[in-house]
Formats: sequence, structure tokens, C-alpha cells
Amino acid sequence: MHYIAKNITRNARTLAAVLTVVGTAGVGMSVSRADETQAKNLFKAMSDYLAAQKVISMDIDSNLEVVTQDGQKLSLASSGTVILNRPDKIQATRKGGFADVAMVFDGKTATLLRKDTNTYAQVEVPGTIDHFVDELRDKYQRPLPAADLLMANPYHELMPLVVSTKDLGSGVIGGVECDHLAFKTEEVDWQIWIAQGERPYPCRYVITSNKVAGSPQYTIDVRAWKTGAEVAADSFSLQIPTGAKKINLSDLPDFDELPSIFAAKR
Repeated sequence: MHYIAKNITRNARTLAAVLTVVGTAGVGMSVSRADETQAKNLFKAMSDYLAAQKVISMDIDSNLEVVTQDGQKLSLASSGTVILNRPDKIQATRKGGFADVAMVFDGKTATLLRKDTNTYAQVEVPGTIDHFVDELRDKYQRPLPAADLLMANPYHELMPLVVSTKDLGSGVIGGVECDHLAFKTEEVDWQIWIAQGERPYPCRYVITSNKVAGSPQYTIDVRAWKTGAEVAADSFSLQIPTGAKKINLSDLPDFDELPSIFAAKR
């Protein structure tokens, strides 16, 4: 569990470095205990809202900013979709500059397809979405985008590691007014923008490693948020193209958002 500490830090350490956001200027802030409590309450309300939704769909734009060994800054952008039906069905797609992939889990079997290479893999992972996310990440090293927010209880997953909390007031993401919260752990910092109102869904999620030179950063923007009857019925099955080659999951390249051409500095 604890996807941020285990997975994002691991991903960050495989990068050379990442865009430095603030530069050389320092920013001083003082946050009261009341603000900390309010921030945790807002995040708890979001977590409770997400947990109460049996069916969810969303579109996702992700951005992974890296720096090469010679100091050139690069930005790896992808877009995709996620549909889930609690407790045990989920599908996701992602298309970026290096891969076009799809994944479906039906409560028993996970099927992962690289459309651009016409290769696929299947593994038996019976259980809930939470169990599947953990197995896919820990056993097979295939993390899902925004996995923290897909779990049955995001608050339980993330808050035990938090050592500092800030309520940064209001922000606007994609035209939606949000509560902007910032959290700090020993390994990573993370921020979240939560839509205000009766549907407190996550609009933006930013994770920054504070133990790695250059502070590697990963951003997910959520749009087209739908729940319940708004979501079209889905069979949670994946049609394998004619002629697709079945391979071991470990041999399915570039399924996550860090392409294999980007090797870590030694």
C-alpha cells in the first residue's frame, strides 16, 4: 500500500532529474493548526466521496518532466481514460509519444495490450481493485496512473505518511474552482486540487520527490468526471486484435509512463 512512497519515489529515482519549479527563490509560509485541520477535513471529504461512488469514469492528462544527463529539460505527455466499477472491475487506456496501451481487469484476470506493437499479456489476479493495484505495482512493476485516487479509501492510503499539511485556498483547474491542498512526507511532497461543491473530485494531482536532486515531478489532470448513471455501461473486456502476440507481462515494454530509452544516471 501507500502508492506514493513506494511507487512515485521509485519512479522518480529512475529519472535523471526534473524541472525545478521555483528556481532559486525561497517561499516562506505560515500555516495555522486550523488550516491544517481544514485541509485534512477537505481531503477526507474527497476520499469519502470517491469511496461512495460505485461507478466512475474520467479522462486523464499526465505530464512527467525529466532532465537528461546533459541538463536538457524534457516533458513526457500522455492522455488516457479510466473507468471503474467497484469493487473489482477497472479499465484504463493511455496514449503517449512512446506507447499506445490499454488495460482491463474483470475481477479475475488482467489483460494488458500495447496497441502500437500488437502485443499483449494476461495474468490472473483475482480480488478487488485495491488488491489488483497493489499486485500490478509491487509484483509486476506496472503502476496505474492516479492509482492512489482509485483505492477504496485514499485518505487511509495517503495520510499516515503526512508530516506537514497546508490549505492554500482556492485555485481554478480547467474552469473548475477547487480547494488547493499541499502535503509533505519524508519521501515526497504532493498537492491536490479538489473541486468545490457537492462533487469533490480531484482535478489535479502533483507529486514531487523531495529526496532526489532536481525534485522529480509528476502531474495528473482529471477532466470529464462522471459517476453513476452518467457512465455508459461497460463489459470490462478487451478485444485482442487479430494477429496480436501474447507475451509475458515482464516482456511487455514501455507500459508505464517512463519509456525504456530514459535510463537512470549511474
